[in-house]
Amino acid sequence: MKREAWWRLLTTVWSTMSGLASQASEWQVGGFTDVGYLLNLNHPANKAFRSRGTTWRTDAVHLNMSAVYLRKESTADSRWGMELTGQFGKDTELFGFSATAPAIRGYRVLRQLGPTNVSYLAPVGGGVQIQGGIFGSLVGYDSLYAKDNLTYTRPWGADFTPYLMMGMKASSTLNRRLSTSVFVINGYWHLANANRVPSWGGQLVWAAGPQLSVRQTVLTGPHQPNTALEFWRFLSDTIVERRTERRTVAVEYIYSSERVDSAGRPRAQMMSSQLVLHGKMGQRWGVTVRPEVFWDSAGRWTLSRQTVKAVTTSLEYRIPYRSVRTVLRLEHRYDDSRGPEGGFFRGAELSGGGVALTPGQHLVILGVIFSMDSNFRP
Repeated sequence: MKREAWWRLLTTVWSTMSGLASQASEWQVGGFTDVGYLLNLNHPANKAFRSRGTTWRTDAVHLNMSAVYLRKESTADSRWGMELTGQFGKDTELFGFSATAPAIRGYRVLRQLGPTNVSYLAPVGGGVQIQGGIFGSLVGYDSLYAKDNLTYTRPWGADFTPYLMMGMKASSTLNRRLSTSVFVINGYWHLANANRVPSWGGQLVWAAGPQLSVRQTVLTGPHQPNTALEFWRFLSDTIVERRTERRTVAVEYIYSSERVDSAGRPRAQMMSSQLVLHGKMGQRWGVTVRPEVFWDSAGRWTLSRQTVKAVTTSLEYRIPYRSVRTVLRLEHRYDDSRGPEGGFFRGAELSGGGVALTPGQHLVILGVIFSMDSNFRP
């Protein structure tokens, strides 16, 4: 996209924001900074966490993500809403792109945008919220932003499913127990341009009890140049969570499959599952344990045919001070990758280039997250 077109787009967004600001409703402004050090006991020469899209640089301090945002919820009293998020950091260099499809035009600007959209609460039934732009993905238990998660590093299934979506979404609460959403998006990865055919899907959320919820999401569409129906990618994401004031237990299972348009038309499959156990100790301390498994049968997601088993243990300490919240996380994770192309980087660069691989990898992680937000009425 040419610079003039981007300027027109930003002008349109700003005009929309100005119109929304004239409404006497509550807005929220805030930001956060996420800095981490990942000590890789393999000490690879390239300092890379192989196959990863977030927290992928090790053995050095990095600003993994920093963002500022302005948002207003759409309500029955003020039906228009919006979000505008600017972001930068190491994670913006890899997340949202595809290992098997080229980047979308204008990706250098788009990757610096987090949730950035306009919404409208339509007076239909109990209300239907219509949202267009870039919004948080309906797939996955974990957020792109570490401040919103129970651990500093994210699970494998999160890195290989969308963190953000670009398109349109409609959501409605059917009754006190059941809500639903449908969406149409530009593709599996919002920064990739696999073809010109959109992907689509939906979600059902069932409040099975005061503390128990079940969430089912499906996503389908082509992620190859050949857009024939037989080559479409299908994904199912099932999450069961029990959350109380002091304890959280969640189980997630993801399955994705597509037939590849190549010799023999093989079927590529991805499966991922995690168990999240979190407990609070007082007002400031928390501990999380997360075992997980991830399988990429043909390397369509990670570019490597591998099965990964991992266990992450995270100790958290929160420091509130006025409007600023500081979160310290000390974390250990062990990842074990097996298969024809599995493994993690280890040691010095080889004479012929590249870095040797080994099945296991220990990381010791220190993450520091600063965040703040406030509400105001224009």
